[in-house]
Parts: sequence; structure tokens; C-alpha cells
Amino acid sequence: MYFPEEDSYFLAETLKKYLKKITNKNIKILDLGAGTGIQSETCISLGFKNILTADIDKESIKALKQKGFQTKKSNLFSNIKDRFDLIVFNAPYLPENKYDKKLDTTGGKKGYELIIRFLKQARKHLNKNGKILLLFSSYTQPKIIKKKTKELGYKFKKLAGKKLFYEELIIIEIKV
Repeated sequence: MYFPEEDSYFLAETLKKYLKKITNKNIKILDLGAGTGIQSETCISLGFKNILTADIDKESIKALKQKGFQTKKSNLFSNIKDRFDLIVFNAPYLPENKYDKKLDTTGGKKGYELIIRFLKQARKHLNKNGKILLLFSSYTQPKIIKKKTKELGYKFKKLAGKKLFYEELIIIEIKV
């Protein structure tokens, strides 16, 4: 289970600002790779209630259910059939290395492979005018993610960036 770290708190802070601009509190939200549910908790704190959490980790699923979240065990969208107005994804984004090959942090050999798979699957899970908030790192080769996003027919804009000692965290909004 992925416990909140600097990236989770940065996404929650950005999500809070983003959601404050949305007046319809009934939008359908998917918190993908929910971990302990920090992004869903942010949504709930602002009055949003139509939230589905999903994670691949069974311990995360157990914790999310204990918190009262509607949740599904899913590898990306494997067990998700619905469409959403907003998908929030703090993707595992680090390149694989000999010290860390965990699913909660590693996005593939180069770090971006899981994000590319996500982008390929996400479109059919977005409602008309649906959007995605995606967090990744400068370690994830942002140029490749941006190029692939465009190739898949998405539009994106950078919402926020945060420089850390060793990397930059980047949050983008993606839409069709």
C-alpha cells in the first residue's frame, strides 16, 4: 500500500484548488491508484460524494473499505466499467531499479510505461467533457508523456509543478 508522501500531498493541494472551481458536486470521480484515499478525502472535504476508489493492492482495498469508500480492486481499468467526469491518478512513476520494483512506486523500466497504458485505456472511461488530473515526475521523461498524450488525441495543460531537491513533480490536466 502506498502511504501519502510529498507527491500525494502536492496532488491533494492542487486537486483542492481545482475542485473549488467546480460547482456541480454530483460529478462522477474516479480516484485511481487510491492508496489510503487521500485524494478521495480531499474530494469529500469539498462536498463531492460520487467517488469510486480503485487500487491494485489488496491492503489498500481493505483500508479504503474500512474508511467507507466505494472501492474496487483493479489493475488500471480492468474491473472498472463506468465513465467519469474526473479521473485523478497519482501514478507510480519511478523508473525500475534494483532497489525498488514495487507496484506502488515503479511505473516500468523507464518509469512511464504504466502511464502510457493508463492513457490508452482512459478515454473510454471519460464522460463527455471529462478530465484527468495526472501526477508524474521529471524522472518519468515528461517529453515522452506529453508526446504520447498528443498522439492519443488528448489535449493537456500543466496545472502545477513543484521542485524538490532531486526532481520536479508535475500535475497536468488532460482532456479529449
